Amino acid sequence: MKIIVFGGSGFLGSHVCDKLSDAGHEVTNFDIIQSPWLRSDQQEIVGDILDIKKVHSAVLGAEIVFNFAGIADIGEANGRPVDTVRFNILGNANILEACRLAEIKRYVFASSVYVYSKSGGFYRCSKQACELYIETYYENYGLENTILRYGSLYGSRSDEHNAVYRFVLQAFQENKMSYFGSPEALREYIHVEDAALCSVEILKPEYANQNIILTGHQPMKVGNVLKMIAEMIGEDIEFEFEHGNRSAHYEITPYSFGPRAGKKLAPLLHVDLGQGVLKVIEEIHKKLHPELHDLNGVFLNEKGKKGESQ
Repeated sequence: MKIIVFGGSGFLGSHVCDKLSDAGHEVTNFDIIQSPWLRSDQQEIVGDILDIKKVHSAVLGAEIVFNFAGIADIGEANGRPVDTVRFNILGNANILEACRLAEIKRYVFASSVYVYSKSGGFYRCSKQACELYIETYYENYGLENTILRYGSLYGSRSDEHNAVYRFVLQAFQENKMSYFGSPEALREYIHVEDAALCSVEILKPEYANQNIILTGHQPMKVGNVLKMIAEMIGEDIEFEFEHGNRSAHYEITPYSFGPRAGKKLAPLLHVDLGQGVLKVIEEIHKKLHPELHDLNGVFLNEKGKKGESQ
């Protein structure tokens, strides 16, 4: 099928583009920035989702549209409430209207488990508003959709907006890891490649007009994740937990009474959390120490001596 992915240059969107291409689909990435991961079998349109004419032109001829565009970081959304409305809500409406006019077969939207929560600030508000627009477009115009409510993602191609990436980077640079919230806070971490595979799986007919939850297989306390990272790095790393009412993150569960219930989808085979985090540690270490190279799991400098982790 011919598929366009809005926001395909980002962390999750780029992985979804790759899995769609692997599945034999014709993929076009639409993003405000060029993708550093664009493959030779993928097309790209550089544009803004607020540019209505360009959005309408881009979706013509497509069968499926994915929307990963907008402000995806909770902290950034809380600091930019008006921009969050523009890029997340208005941008979503622009793409929905283009899909309606082009008679797209399915609209797939990247939402969040925060739609269930009283936490999440303006980010949560924007995702809830987007879901309501999507549901109403289906009720009024018959535009089929699938809403994907992602949990705590981690993995390659992430940056400092991602919690696991931020923990590891801070551990290397400052010898400490900070978290604004309780060490008892529970998260169901899911590797980005597992999430991307599920994002392709939902194109099957049975997932039309469904709300799908994509999280990990088991809850894990944030404090334990930090301990795991520290043990993997092998350094005496300080843990810092800040408490207060300013945190926009939930503690035990994102769920509260509100949006339509979703069904959880998880792959039978999945990336183990420990192995996935270890890969993130290795990637960040290589980025911080380009003078080192890996030989059978040991980092060596150009002279063949073992490299220091700090």
